[in-house]
Amino acid sequence: MPSTPDHAGDAAPRTGPRPAPDPDPAGTATRAGYGTVLRVPEFRVVFAAHLLSLLGVVVSELALTVLVYRATGSPLMSALTFALGFLPYALGGTLLAPLADRLPARRVLVGCDLVCAACAAAMVWPGTPVAGLLVLRCATAFVAPLFQGARSASLADILGPGEPFVLGRSLLRMVSQSAQLAGFGLGGVLLTVLAPRGAIALTAAGFLTSALLLRLGTRDRPARAAAGVRSSPLGGLRAVLGDRRVRALALLCWLPPGFAVVPEALLTPYATGIGAGTVALGVLMCALPVGAVAGELWAGSALTGRTRSRIVAPLACAAPLPLLVWAARPGVAVLLVALLLAGLAQAYTLGLDRMYADAVPDELRGRAMTLLGTGLMTLQGVGMALAGAAAEFLPVHAVAAGAAVLGVLVVPLLLLEVRAAVRAEE
Repeated sequence: MPSTPDHAGDAAPRTGPRPAPDPDPAGTATRAGYGTVLRVPEFRVVFAAHLLSLLGVVVSELALTVLVYRATGSPLMSALTFALGFLPYALGGTLLAPLADRLPARRVLVGCDLVCAACAAAMVWPGTPVAGLLVLRCATAFVAPLFQGARSASLADILGPGEPFVLGRSLLRMVSQSAQLAGFGLGGVLLTVLAPRGAIALTAAGFLTSALLLRLGTRDRPARAAAGVRSSPLGGLRAVLGDRRVRALALLCWLPPGFAVVPEALLTPYATGIGAGTVALGVLMCALPVGAVAGELWAGSALTGRTRSRIVAPLACAAPLPLLVWAARPGVAVLLVALLLAGLAQAYTLGLDRMYADAVPDELRGRAMTLLGTGLMTLQGVGMALAGAAAEFLPVHAVAAGAAVLGVLVVPLLLLEVRAAVRAEE
């Protein structure tokens, strides 16, 4: 990765009334589907690179878990391999966020891919000890939020602001959810014909291919931050979250998924408790992400930008409601429907993306998108951990229902804060 310039002052938060966003070239009153963004050649390159690197991450996580377990025989060490992704992600997103604006996006994206390819290649070397494997796992998680934030911010340069940006982010998000489901299946198949190190070697090749695609298939645009402007990590946090409207929207992006992840985290012990088999558990685990992809696909394909903005509040409030069914300790069929409905309600994320993008100044877009992804991952990890701890002392269904109740109470308060912040700026 390129070295960062020395600290020379923090970017100040934006103050005063925020100007209205530019007219949407896709039209907020007309329907603009995913085909609009897929017809942009540069976006297709980003899309292909995203798919390659994402599948690589999922396959390598599975292969690395198997490799560590075979080397140590310890279930704890195997589980730790997965868990190690959360803390470095939070640290990396906080410390590296300013680079998303201070450096050209293409340089950041290619550099992150090369770091991940080098880490994967080092994992393949037979002499790498288990401690070294875990350190390399942390290194890839450390740069991941910078890559994701820089890529999200660059979509506005590639596609234009407004609805094309929202639809581009939506496509990448749906691919992420789908690839995570398919990636574990693909990884399992690969591990039947390849040793774990062989599967990780394919991951390294995927990262290298992604870097090559981004280097040759995307334009070299200048950094968004003005020349000579520097920002420390804390200064970057203040610059983004010091704005009341941006902070309220960030919390609205972070907290509801933090509550929604609790039922997912507790599905295995719950299914065991009601006597459901592994097939039923697998179907339940897929229900929420499948519903989320379907809801987002519907919102992006069938609704106008204006309608997507209007459904943010009602769907955000409705999303936790189906999960209240956990209080009745439901069977598999009822729980499956509830999870699908909760996933479908995630269609509001497209409108929320547009609201967040409009609220962030252009010169802070990179770090704002980096911090958005960092907070989301961190709070989901915290939600899982707290759910597991609570389930040690309380019935599983009660913990899941309690998380749903918190979601029902918190989301309207966040929406009121967003409205108050908008009115304060007018």
